[in-house]
Amino acid sequence: MTIKQNLVGSGLAPSSATAVLGSASAGLVATGTTQADALIIQVSNNQYTTVAAGTGAVIPSFTQPGDVIRVFNNGANTLLVYPPLGGAINNGATNAGFSVAANKGAQFTMVSATLWGAILSA
Repeated sequence: MTIKQNLVGSGLAPSSATAVLGSASAGLVATGTTQADALIIQVSNNQYTTVAAGTGAVIPSFTQPGDVIRVFNNGANTLLVYPPLGGAINNGATNAGFSVAANKGAQFTMVSATLWGAILSA
């Protein structure tokens, strides 16, 4: 397993190690009830602790094929994760939210300009 400490210890600058492994944001609050007003995801690893019913997050539009976003829902309700405008997750409907139940996680990988693949935890 690669961890930032190992990369920095081998001589890689801390900022470069973060660029390779991604950064994390904890204690997030899901917002909005649609793709248009959901909280825009800012980093690659995201922990939501406050998730009101029907609220969500949206994958940012600046992503590129191969990018990975991880979402951990530690809130009380299901978190809706929306693709960028015009996108779909797992060949679902365009712009539809993907449900991540409370106490579950999901990894989203950009496959093409309009398709995201998702892996949901058990």
